[in-house]
Amino acid sequence: MSILAVIFDMDGVLIDSEPVYLYHDWEQLRGRYPWVTPESLYPTVGMASQDYPRFMARLCRRDNDVAFAQELSQIGAACQVFYPDILRPQVRPLLARLRAMGLQIALASSSALANIRRVLTECELTEAFDVVVSGEAFTRSKPDPEIYQYTMAQLGRTPAECLIVEDSTYGVQAGAAAGGVVAALRDDRFPFDQSAARFHLEQLADIPRLLAELE
Repeated sequence: MSILAVIFDMDGVLIDSEPVYLYHDWEQLRGRYPWVTPESLYPTVGMASQDYPRFMARLCRRDNDVAFAQELSQIGAACQVFYPDILRPQVRPLLARLRAMGLQIALASSSALANIRRVLTECELTEAFDVVVSGEAFTRSKPDPEIYQYTMAQLGRTPAECLIVEDSTYGVQAGAAAGGVVAALRDDRFPFDQSAARFHLEQLADIPRLLAELE
């Protein structure tokens, strides 16, 4: 096996954003919807942006209408994050090393493209990726494999040539369904099902060692 490209998820992999988003949402919602708990929000971790409103409407026992969409938008706007503060410290040296190894590097995230661009700009990582893909470009995002199939096509690589680094249940399933070599970053804070991953990582710094083993 020869890996020629590495495709990263963003939230939970490059940035430790998932607890930030989840607990912000809970703080904002619990006064109006006291039955909402942090645990009830776990399914939103890694969820595609187009699926999130439907899930939240069911959870909050609301109609998925314009009024509720505005409420969710206000909640999202109130979450003020300076992304360099939650960028995993291993990301910059890892990306530099992968580039030095001659590998292509891509980002395939379920987040909205505007949010992806903001993260990359604030973290000064815009030039680090050969391909950047947002799940909002597809009718169905993760766990549907299309986002990864498209990213591989943009890179000009076969699934066997791509290492996919994921964390959430949805992301791991999408990468596996696309036929990529999936390495799941462990996160015991959430009940992720990472069983579809071929490899498991304790930290991002383990990726070069894994690549060496796959040569």
